[in-house]
Amino acid sequence: MIREGRRRARTLRPRTVRSQVTWTAAGLVAVVLVLSAFGLVAAQQRVLTHGIDEALIQRADNIQQDVVRGTFGRRLPNEGGDPEDSFMQLLDADGSVVAVTDNATGLPTAARPLRPGANQVVATVSDVPLSNGDFRVLARSLGGTASGPATLVVAKNLDDVNESVSILTRSLAVAIPVVTGLLALLVWWLTGRVLRPVESIRREVASIEGHELHRRVPAPGSEDEIARLASTMNEMLDRVQEATDRQRRFVADASHELRGPLTRLRSSLEVTIAHPDGVDAVSLSRELLGDAVELQKLVDDLLFLARSESGSLEVPHQPVDLDDLVLEEAQRLRDRGSVRVDVSAVSAARTWGSSDQLTRAVRNLSSNAERHAARCVSFELREVDGRCELVVADDGPGIAPEHRELVFTRFTRLDGARSRDAGGSGLGLAIVRDIVIRHDGTVGVVEHAGSGARFVVDLPRAE
Repeated sequence: MIREGRRRARTLRPRTVRSQVTWTAAGLVAVVLVLSAFGLVAAQQRVLTHGIDEALIQRADNIQQDVVRGTFGRRLPNEGGDPEDSFMQLLDADGSVVAVTDNATGLPTAARPLRPGANQVVATVSDVPLSNGDFRVLARSLGGTASGPATLVVAKNLDDVNESVSILTRSLAVAIPVVTGLLALLVWWLTGRVLRPVESIRREVASIEGHELHRRVPAPGSEDEIARLASTMNEMLDRVQEATDRQRRFVADASHELRGPLTRLRSSLEVTIAHPDGVDAVSLSRELLGDAVELQKLVDDLLFLARSESGSLEVPHQPVDLDDLVLEEAQRLRDRGSVRVDVSAVSAARTWGSSDQLTRAVRNLSSNAERHAARCVSFELREVDGRCELVVADDGPGIAPEHRELVFTRFTRLDGARSRDAGGSGLGLAIVRDIVIRHDGTVGVVEHAGSGARFVVDLPRAE
C-alpha cells in the first residue's frame, strides 16, 4: 500500500519545470487570494456593522431625551420604513416591557441583562421572533427605578449587512478560481516562452553525435541566464572537442611510436627464420632486447599518462629530499660515462609529494639533458623564498624560444632530434610537466647566458 501510494504521488507530481512553475504560481496566488477574500469579507462586515451601531446609538440618544422629559407612552415611534427592519423597547428595573414600537408588541425582551457597571451594550441577537434574520441590539441603562423605565433597547435588522456580505462572498467565490485559472494560463504561456531557448539547446545537444563535436548550441542575443547557459554549454563542447581531439592524436601518436619497434622486431625475426645460419644469435638477441626495452619504456610512459588523465594517480603528502634524488640521478649519469656531471650547486631541499614520481621527473630531465649535451650536464638545487628550485642544464644546441612550450607536448621531437635514437619517444618532458603540476609546481625552459637548454622546476618547500 505504501509503495502504491508513493507511485501515485510520483505520477501526480509535475514532471516539467513549466508545469511545476505553473502549479506553484497558481497555488500561491490561490492561497493569497483566498486569505485576502476572508479578510475583505470580514472587513466589509465589520464596517457595515459599525455603521448600524452608529445609527442605533443616534436613535438611542434621541429616544433617551424623550424618556428623560417624560414624553413617552405605551407606544414608541418606529422610524424604520419596514416594520421588520427595526424596533425599540423600554424595560423597567425588573426587565418587564414598559413601552414598545407598534411592530414589537408582544415580543419578549430582546436585550441581554446588562453586566454590573455597564452603561451600554451592543450585541447581535438571533432569536428575535420578529423576522428570520439577525438583529443588532443596543441596550442602554437609563438609571430608572421600578416605577419607570430603566433600560432602553434599540434593534435593527442585519439583513442588508448579511446580503451585502453574501453577494461579496459569492462574487469572490467565482472571481478567485477565474483569476487563478487565467494566471495559470498566463504563467504557462510565459514559462513556455522563456524556456523555449532551453528546449532548443537541449534538442541541439541531444542531436550531436560523436563525430559532430564541431556543432554548437544556438545562443540568444540577450545577456540573461539563458544566454549564459548557452555560452557555458558551448564552452563545455569546446572542452569536449579539445579533449577528444587530444585523445585521438594521443592514440594515433602512440600507435605510430609502437609501430617502429614492433616493425624492427618482426623484420629481425623474419630474417632469422629465412636465414637461420647467417644470423649471429648474440647480436640478434641484443638488438631484440634493445627494441623490447624501448617498447617497455614507451608502454610505461603511456600507462603513466593514461593513469594521470583518469585521476587514479594520487600524490601522497609526504616529505621528499630532493637533494638525495638529484645526487642519485647524477651518480647514474656518471656511471654511464657519456657526459661530465656537475653537482657543485646542489644544496639541501625538501618538498612534499611522491618520491617515485619526482624521481621519474628528475630522471626524464637528466636523460633529456644527457641526450642533447655536448660534454656536460649540470644540476642546481636551492631553496628560495619558501620554494625549491631545481635546475637541469646542458651545453648542447639549446631550444629556440618558439619551441620552449612545444617541447612539453606529447610526442614532440624538434627538427634537430627527429630520430628515435636521438630524440626518444617524445613523452619524457610531457610526463615531467604532468608530475610537477600535480605537485603544485611549475616547469619551463628559461634564458641563460651560455649555450644549451636550461630547465627550471619550481616546487613548494616542505616546512
